[in-house]
Amino acid sequence: MKIKWRFGIIAGIFLAIYSFAPQAKLLYNRGSEWNGNYAYNDIDEVAYASYVRALMDGRPRKNNPYTGRDDSGEDPQQESLFSIQFAAPYNIAIPARILGIGTPWAMTLSGIIAAFLTAVAIFWLIGMMFRDNWYAMAGSLVVLAGGALFAGEGAVSEIFFDGFSYPYFPGFRRYIPAMAFPAFFWLVGLVWKMISRNDEVTRIGRSRWLIPGFAIACFAYAVFSYFYVWTTAAAWLACLGFILLAVRPVGVWSNIRSLAFVAAGALAALIPYAYLLSRRSHSMDDIQLLVVTHAPDLTRVPEIIAFCVLAALGAAIVLKEAFLADKQVIFTGALALSVIVVFNQQVITGQSLQPIHYQVFIGNYVAGLALVLTLGIYLRSAFEKRFKGVLALSAGLAFVAAFWGFIECYYTVRVLDDVNVSRDEALPTARRLTEMVSGDPNIHKRVVLDLDVMEADDLPTVAPVAVLWARHQEMFAGQTTEESRQRYYQLLFYEGVTKQELADRMKHGDFVSIIALFGWGRHTDRLNADYKPLTYREIDAAAEAYDSYIKNFDPRSEGAIKLDFMKIRVDNDQRLDVIDKWYERVEGEEIGKYRIYRLRLRS
Repeated sequence: MKIKWRFGIIAGIFLAIYSFAPQAKLLYNRGSEWNGNYAYNDIDEVAYASYVRALMDGRPRKNNPYTGRDDSGEDPQQESLFSIQFAAPYNIAIPARILGIGTPWAMTLSGIIAAFLTAVAIFWLIGMMFRDNWYAMAGSLVVLAGGALFAGEGAVSEIFFDGFSYPYFPGFRRYIPAMAFPAFFWLVGLVWKMISRNDEVTRIGRSRWLIPGFAIACFAYAVFSYFYVWTTAAAWLACLGFILLAVRPVGVWSNIRSLAFVAAGALAALIPYAYLLSRRSHSMDDIQLLVVTHAPDLTRVPEIIAFCVLAALGAAIVLKEAFLADKQVIFTGALALSVIVVFNQQVITGQSLQPIHYQVFIGNYVAGLALVLTLGIYLRSAFEKRFKGVLALSAGLAFVAAFWGFIECYYTVRVLDDVNVSRDEALPTARRLTEMVSGDPNIHKRVVLDLDVMEADDLPTVAPVAVLWARHQEMFAGQTTEESRQRYYQLLFYEGVTKQELADRMKHGDFVSIIALFGWGRHTDRLNADYKPLTYREIDAAAEAYDSYIKNFDPRSEGAIKLDFMKIRVDNDQRLDVIDKWYERVEGEEIGKYRIYRLRLRS
C-alpha cells in the first residue's frame, strides 16, 4: 500500500495542538489582558529562551544573558552547555530575526513545528515498515502522546497514584529536546529505508549515497543540539550494527557498508564537538552533576518496556510469527537494546550524567516506538490481508492515544498556570527596561535587581539586560560557582534576609536557596545518581557562611555587583531598608502591578 501523507499530517496536527495547549491556556487565563509572553512548559525553558534572545540580538555564540558577559578578544569566554549545543537555538534565532518575530512567539512556533515534524517522521517510519496508513498514524500518536506515560510520569502519577502531574509532554520542552526530535526520528526512518532497500538490486549512482548523506546530516544536527539525543542515536546505530553482524540477514554486507558510511560521517561531526567540549568551563562538569560510578541501572520504566519488547520479539520467533534474521525484528530489537545501553553505559565508562534525562527526554520515546513496532510485527500478516478488524484496532489506538494526549494536557498544563500568568503580568516591565537602556553602549551589562527570582530568570528573554542573580545563571560561561553563590548572597542581603531566615527556608524545602548554595543535585534525587540529602548541619553551616559574608559586604567594594535598576511589585511587603541604605531610588515608574526604579549608588 502506498503511504498517504494526509494520515501523517493528521497526526502532526494533533501533536501541534498539544504543543500549543499551554499557550492556549495562558491566552484563556489572561483574556484581553494578555501581554504577549509565551507559556513555558518547563522551568528550564527560560534559560533557553534567554540564549535565543541573545543570539537574536547579534551577540556571540559564547554569551551569558544573565551577566551580560560576551566572548571577545579582551574577555574570552569558555564553552558552556549552550554554546556547544548551538544548532537548535540558531535554527530558531536566525529565522526569527529575519522575520521580525519576538522571542516569545519564536519559542511557541518552534515547539509547534518540531512537534509536527516529529509526528510526521514517526508516521513515515511505521508506514514504510508495515504499509498501513491507519496503523502508522496511530503509532505516531501513541509514541508521542504516550511519552510521559512511557517514562512513568505525567498525568498518570496523579490519576492512578498519589503523585504529581509533571512534566507536560517532556519531548516538547523548547528548544531541547524539541528541536532535536525531528532529526532523531528522521534519522531512524532514513536508516530503515537504507537497510530495507539493500534487500533489492544494488542501486548505482548518487541516489545510493543520498539517504546515508541525509542520515549523517540528521545525526550532526542532533550532536550540536542535545547530548542525550545524539548519544541515544549513537547507541542505537551501534546496537543495530552489532545485531546485523551477529545475525547476518540477507544483504548484511551491503547494510554494514551503508552503516559504516553513516558512522564515518557521524565521527566527522563528533570531531569539532569534541574540540568544543575540551574547551568547556571547568565548572560545567559539576553543574551537570557528572558522577563516577559503575553501578547498573535496570529498573527505570523505559527499560522495563524495552525488556518486554525483547521478550515479545523472542516469543514471536518461537511462535514462528517472525524469524531471527527478519530485518524488522533486528531493527526493533536494536531500538529496545539501545534504551538499556544508554542507562547502563556507566558500567563500562564509569561515568553517569543525569540519567533522568534519558528517562524523560528520549529513552521513553524510543521504548514507546519499539513497543509500537513490536505490535506491528505481530499484526503484519493481518495488515497484508487487509482485515477489517485491524483497521478498527488502528482507529481505536489512534482515538485512545489522541484522547490521552488531551488528558495529559489537562492535568500537566495547569501545574504552571499561575507562574505563566505571573510571567505575562511582568512582561511590560521587561519592555520598558528595554526602552530605558536603548542606545546604552553597555546595554547588556546593566544589572537589574529583581526580588522575584522566578521573574528574574525570565527577564533576559525580553529585555537585553543582566540580573543580579537567576536560577539558571551558573549554567552559562564566564561565571564560577563561588561567584554565583556570592551573587545570591547579595540578593538575600538586599532583601533583608537574616541567617536564621535563610536556614529556616532551606529546612522547609526552599529549593531556590538549596540550588543556589548547594547546586541542582542536592534538592532532589531525580538529577543525581549519587544523591545525598542535605543535613541540618550543612544548612546551618551555609547560613553561617552567608552571615559572615554580609557582615563584611560593602556594595561599593570591587567585588560587588553594581545595580542599575530595581523591579518590585507595587503591593510588595518586602523590606527595602537595606537597599535604601546603599542606593538612592530615583525616577520610579509604575507599570501595571510593578514599579521600576533607577538606582544610584550612594557615596
